[in-house]
Amino acid sequence: MSTILITGASGGLAQEMVKLLPDAQLILLGRDKEKLVQLYGNHPQAELIEIDITDAQALEELVAELYQRYGKIDVLINNAGYGIFEDFDKISNQDIHQMFEVNTFALMNLSRLVASRMKEMRKGHIINIVSMAGLIATAKSSLYSATKFATIGFSNALRLELMPYGVYVTTVNPGPIRTGFFDQADPDGTYLKSVDRFLLEPDAVAQKIVKTIGKNKREFNLPILLNLAHKFYTLFPKLADKLAGETFNYK
Repeated sequence: MSTILITGASGGLAQEMVKLLPDAQLILLGRDKEKLVQLYGNHPQAELIEIDITDAQALEELVAELYQRYGKIDVLINNAGYGIFEDFDKISNQDIHQMFEVNTFALMNLSRLVASRMKEMRKGHIINIVSMAGLIATAKSSLYSATKFATIGFSNALRLELMPYGVYVTTVNPGPIRTGFFDQADPDGTYLKSVDRFLLEPDAVAQKIVKTIGKNKREFNLPILLNLAHKFYTLFPKLADKLAGETFNYK
């Protein structure tokens, strides 16, 4: 039986992934135990853990304890993260630190702790749920994009370091997904309305992620239209900036 650790487990995407993993031993991490129990209390093979993933010591202790009990973690899915869409000069110093703590540093820390053990065992798979915002930066996403660009850089280097040991690292870069993410990122719903045609359904994204488990897949970017936009952005950066500023400025 595979042992799969998922962070941000109370989010909409994680809920869909759990539905597709009925035979796995799941370790589900979240900030609110009550919410986790509400969602997964009846799941026969799910351990529910309330933890602040930005607490480095708590994370280290938890990973050591999990390896003592389970002996292995086959798959780590780093899914925790949040966003704020705001003009750069309206973002506070506290916002900057908090978002990097959750979106980037916690992911790096947990990956480090689990990957070192996967490396020893010469098997395992780390799947980092990042964002198209880590490939294409747009106005009002300076902080969010920065946390995601950093995460992609880390994932790419980690993939190369773990390659000789048979450990896989996959980066998943979805565009906007119809989940509770936007309750915080876009409280008045303006952005959500404007990107409706790009919106991904969480069950479809979850299916793609679950199908990737155990496969040496480098990355995938969703939806196709935004993946094409990324290729265009890479080939014609000056024109892409012009279009992003005029035509595609949805926030």
